[in-house]
Amino acid sequence: MNAPTACILVVDDEPDLRTLYELTLLREGYRVETAASVQEAREQIKANRFDVVIADMRLPDGFGMELLQDLREQQRRERCVVMTAYGSAENAVEALRCGAFDYLTKPVDLRQFRSVVASAVQGTGGVVPVRRSGPSHGRQPSASIEPPPAAGAGAALERLIGASQAMSDVRQRVAKIARGMAPVLIHGESGTGKELVAQALHASSQRADGPLIAVNCGAIPENLLEAEFFGARKGSYTGAFQDRDGYFQAARGGTLFLDEIGDLPLVMQSKLLRAIQERSVRSLGSTQEETVDVRIVSATHRDLAADVRAGRFRQDLYYRLNVIEIVIPPLRERREDLPALCNALLQRIAQESGMPLPALTQRALNAIAAHPLRGNVRELENLLHRAVALSDGQELQVDWPSAKTSGATPDLPARTSESQDPLARNNAGSTVPLPSDLQAWLDQHEREILVRALRESRFNRSATAVRLGISMRQIGYRIKRLNIAVPNDQEPPEPHGGID
Repeated sequence: MNAPTACILVVDDEPDLRTLYELTLLREGYRVETAASVQEAREQIKANRFDVVIADMRLPDGFGMELLQDLREQQRRERCVVMTAYGSAENAVEALRCGAFDYLTKPVDLRQFRSVVASAVQGTGGVVPVRRSGPSHGRQPSASIEPPPAAGAGAALERLIGASQAMSDVRQRVAKIARGMAPVLIHGESGTGKELVAQALHASSQRADGPLIAVNCGAIPENLLEAEFFGARKGSYTGAFQDRDGYFQAARGGTLFLDEIGDLPLVMQSKLLRAIQERSVRSLGSTQEETVDVRIVSATHRDLAADVRAGRFRQDLYYRLNVIEIVIPPLRERREDLPALCNALLQRIAQESGMPLPALTQRALNAIAAHPLRGNVRELENLLHRAVALSDGQELQVDWPSAKTSGATPDLPARTSESQDPLARNNAGSTVPLPSDLQAWLDQHEREILVRALRESRFNRSATAVRLGISMRQIGYRIKRLNIAVPNDQEPPEPHGGID
């Protein structure tokens, strides 16, 4: 038996607007009931079951938020969409925090209205009707009963590894808020796994079939930000030879993950705020705005509240992004998760490198636990990469990187003077800033040194290993990890039996 077409309750005290919304939804094929006050809406809810309740924020006898509260207290399935006057950002944010599925800003754009309703109906058990005439508006939702959880949802949550209470709380919070539309701000130190949380949010949501577009806001040149975010039309700037979509268009129907949101310059923050509020963007060189149906998930390692006080981040954008916050604890606060994390990372390292998996002993775990791990899970993964490369036996050998094995400054002939070495200058009391990403800095220098040594030995791995004081196995591992291209015509065959 087919499921019934979704039923919508529209609550608005203005007769003309109420009729407009009703006709719009009827034209889409929904069943519609209306109410002009909180009391009428309560009577309708008591007598009927709905899929979605759309309520104006201000009503003659109360507020639409009261209906949202009623639905939550009664544990009803209806999803609530609130309508608020233009500019009342605080009301919209408060509604989302209280559990509203989404909000609409008055005057309501009917394309956006249809899109939000279709998204709200998804997962309520009702059917989104397929229009038989006229163009489709926004994303065409699937006309089926509530879909089962996305196949990748469980796997994505399992990637948030750890039995600690802190990680259990993170997983529960992700599962709880994934199905709404409220913007989410993920806060955590570098290396804690903010993108993994964003992936879990997307995979656990009704948008799992749509795209997840991840953007590193700190990696885009400032002069390209607008074109990258909103797209550009042919001829809008030098080199724009064809129309191209931006991140918002690419994420339509899915999730847009804005990593390191605190690195956006103020001018771009203003444009991003408008796109989020209006749910529409205008490509460079275009005179038309287009509606975009995306959920915004952002992440930062910065203290955005402090940045707001210092004038580096817009307060209105901060409140719009920080509707729901997920805080990821640093690794030093959940060391009981180290065994599970190490096992999972070692499995991945072995799979990627094709190397046998050395046993993780208690001695190795104790050595890892004694390390400060200020770089969190990312530093732990790099540490294990090195340990696997250096372990010649059946057990994992965890020796902290020395000058020769860390890639910091291997003993090549003294062509790198102290004056050329940023760390040496810092040790001498210079004001040269420390690297913002130590591991990236180390990897870059390790790669440069290894490439130089390979070239000077004409890509003879044996000679390179001898010169750097490391084994053949370590040379092969580093070449693969650092993605160093070795010319085939310059690489002599390896001697038989010469693994180490």
